[in-house]
Amino acid sequence: QVQLVESGGGVVQAGGSLRLSCVVSGGTFSSYTMGWFRQAPGKEREFVAAISGTGGGTRYVDSVKGRFTISRDNAKNTVYVHVNILKPEDTAVYFCAASKYNSYVPNRIISYDYWGQGTQVTVSS
Repeated sequence: QVQLVESGGGVVQAGGSLRLSCVVSGGTFSSYTMGWFRQAPGKEREFVAAISGTGGGTRYVDSVKGRFTISRDNAKNTVYVHVNILKPEDTAVYFCAASKYNSYVPNRIISYDYWGQGTQVTVSS
């Protein structure tokens, strides 16, 4: 059974930074495309970033380009997202997800097979 556990969330002032981590157990981590999504109160879950199994391909939603960086360490079964220059509108629960698709980097929720429970990021103004 594949399990994903996120960590690293917290309360930060606008302009600050955090590093979110997601450790995956079960399955073959390097075969999964890994993604980060977020859900703000009262809003739908949205795609943030994703990275291919080898780490060679990445994809970002426009609103985070230049501020967020996704990376992975296949030896540690861990995917990260460095979130920089945080804005109040980045406040959300951040989820990591694993996709069995490995021929491209998907951004649709339906393309992801396994999900973590989420970690809260709160950005104060």
